[in-house]
Amino acid sequence: MGVSKVIEVPFTLELPVGPQHPALHEPLLLKAYADGEEIVRVDVNTGYNHRGIEKLCERNSFYKDIFIVGRVCGICNAVHTNVYVRALEAILGVTPNRRAKYLRVLAMELERIHSHMLINAVMAENIGFENLFMNIMLDRERVMKAKEIVTGGRVLADYMMVGGVRRDIDDVKRDRLRKLLTELKPRVEYYRKVFEEDETILKRLVGVGRLKPVDVTSHGLLGPVARASGVKIDARASDKYDAYDEVSFNVVTRTEGDSWARMMVRWDETLESIEMALFILDKLPSDGSPVPDEKKLPRKFPPGEAYTRVEAQRGELAYYVMSDGKGMNPYRVKIRTPSVNNIINTGFLYVGYTIPDLPVILTSLDPCVSCMERVTVVDLEKNSVYRVSMKELSGGGKWVSRRYSV
Repeated sequence: MGVSKVIEVPFTLELPVGPQHPALHEPLLLKAYADGEEIVRVDVNTGYNHRGIEKLCERNSFYKDIFIVGRVCGICNAVHTNVYVRALEAILGVTPNRRAKYLRVLAMELERIHSHMLINAVMAENIGFENLFMNIMLDRERVMKAKEIVTGGRVLADYMMVGGVRRDIDDVKRDRLRKLLTELKPRVEYYRKVFEEDETILKRLVGVGRLKPVDVTSHGLLGPVARASGVKIDARASDKYDAYDEVSFNVVTRTEGDSWARMMVRWDETLESIEMALFILDKLPSDGSPVPDEKKLPRKFPPGEAYTRVEAQRGELAYYVMSDGKGMNPYRVKIRTPSVNNIINTGFLYVGYTIPDLPVILTSLDPCVSCMERVTVVDLEKNSVYRVSMKELSGGGKWVSRRYSV
């Protein structure tokens, strides 16, 4: 009688997360494969929200494009317009005064505060902590009001312009801003303490989605995702654009590298941004109006190109703008957002964790899908559209020899 032999055959379950899913506020498909409860593979699929922003910029004037790039993302619109406007200033040789630079930093740091509070609230919601979500969003209203006082809009700012900003603030507004930020600070400190001590949060986040520093550097990850793994990168500190050479701040890092560390970095950065905003309100220079006369702005752009970057809420955001000197439209506008790196390059991060860990890990990366959608490839000879993966597009290969429109 022979000896029986047991052969284990793994059963892999295909689990689509998205493009419509309670954990996702924008259309994105994570095609997960699980062996039991363990995730063995994740494919990241994007392209549900492409709007042709770059081509739209090339078909409109340099100045109209300020309003177009501000609508790439509803959460980080001030930083998009800032980095684009600074590219135009580099081509034109225009420099804003110090007051304008301080106000630009103020608007961007207020935006950082509300963005970080938002994603921490979403994390609380995704792990079932709904009362914490509602309380964070309620306190976030203070900074939304502060942003409205500075820029004129709670969400879309349309605040940056070539040579300065569109609105100044007076002493009354400064006092109102100080009051709002002073009231907000102890609330942020309280939420940070909750994330640091609450047993539910710790059990769901600690040790989940751990990233080593070598993973960060080899996959080009950015922002709080990188800094939570001990990689100290921050465009504000390295480039010192606008008033970041005068407004001191600490580049927050942690060494744990997990989902919890990524959320804690955002809480600490929120507190840093509050201190920066209060410093700006106290030290705001009085060297003239920060609002330039639009009628005196150049009507013709010389030939030239500029590459500028900004530390957006999710990491380094870069713009390339090229002028051929022939008209008022840019010849080329190229946008590289941090979510392209942080979302597309992190499919490996989910492997080895369980299905309930997937939305936690994704939320800890703070995905911004509207920022990611960028490219359509068209074969002009055959007049047909091709679907091209990011790997194929970045690697060139057969696409180098084709005539295509990107």
